[in-house]
Amino acid sequence: MNRKVTLYILIAVLAGAIGAYAGIQRVKPQAPQDQALTRLLSQSMPDPQGQQQALSKWRGKPLLINFWATWCGPCVEEMPELVALHKQMPGLQVIGIGVDSAPNIAAFAAKLKIDYPLYVADSGAIGTMRELGNAVGGLPFSLLVGADGSIKQSYIGALNFDKLRKDIAAGIPSTNTH
Repeated sequence: MNRKVTLYILIAVLAGAIGAYAGIQRVKPQAPQDQALTRLLSQSMPDPQGQQQALSKWRGKPLLINFWATWCGPCVEEMPELVALHKQMPGLQVIGIGVDSAPNIAAFAAKLKIDYPLYVADSGAIGTMRELGNAVGGLPFSLLVGADGSIKQSYIGALNFDKLRKDIAAGIPSTNTH
């Protein structure tokens, strides 16, 4: 009887080990850009009024993250369309990370009536953008992020909104359909 118990324990341990191994093999390692995104969304950044805000509140939601600056011509040109996109697609959260000073961002946001969340990045923003796939560190730089936390598409330079809408339709299921 002791041998049967030992055999059952051995079989159970072996089955557990095989199951654990199979589970590990199915887990896809995060791409370096997705790891950088995870780090970004673990940070807090000040809003234009200087209040620290946790970016973690955006985890699990489809996002369009737009890095921009008030002194960047293409950034300024695409802002009205980003505001319109934010209103037209409530299932997609647009957030802006300004590589600029808080007073400049606050004044700009008030002037253009930007109604999506804006954050003020410090001098490390260029390094963060490079980690996220923007090798040149240019602005504007945008990321389309799925609810699963993976980067679906990145855009360096001014957005082509027709392409962006197609990418959204292809890569981010609407959260408004039931």
